[in-house]
Amino acid sequence: MASQVIALVVNDEEREFIAKPGTSLLSGLRDSLGLTAAKRGCAQGGCGACTVLVDGKAVLSCLLAVETINGATVRTLEGVAADGQLDEVQSAFLDGFATQCGFCTPGMIMAAEALLDRNPDPGEDEVAEAISGNHCRCTGYRPIMNAIVDAARRRREARAAAGAPARVSEEVA
Repeated sequence: MASQVIALVVNDEEREFIAKPGTSLLSGLRDSLGLTAAKRGCAQGGCGACTVLVDGKAVLSCLLAVETINGATVRTLEGVAADGQLDEVQSAFLDGFATQCGFCTPGMIMAAEALLDRNPDPGEDEVAEAISGNHCRCTGYRPIMNAIVDAARRRREARAAAGAPARVSEEVA
């Protein structure tokens, strides 16, 4: 099959690249667009290091063929910070020592972003479920889970201070 032009909105910017059928979103992001935060881990969907958001949902970019999401909106870790300022999840990970080697961190943060976008006040079980597809060999998960709960609190407080609604987006189950 012939290569095709893939058009995506990546981190709020319209982007295009040429890809052969079956090219993974991970390869498109890393190799064609130069966005390297999503990591090549297992390349089989087992580690979560490649997690990004597609149309607001956490997905394993190593398993997703780009032609199946042509026209979609993609958010990577590179698109999380705004105006050079870390967001609440990134800040909570830093402050809570939720990273060690850092390899799993981009995927963990993106899984946390998806969770907090749909639920501003998750319980510990919901946090555990949200990151269940992301594996970390260094932290034992407790600092990561604590950071996500802390990020949820920070985000709620920031929205309350700004007079904004607590829930960012409504998601149909």
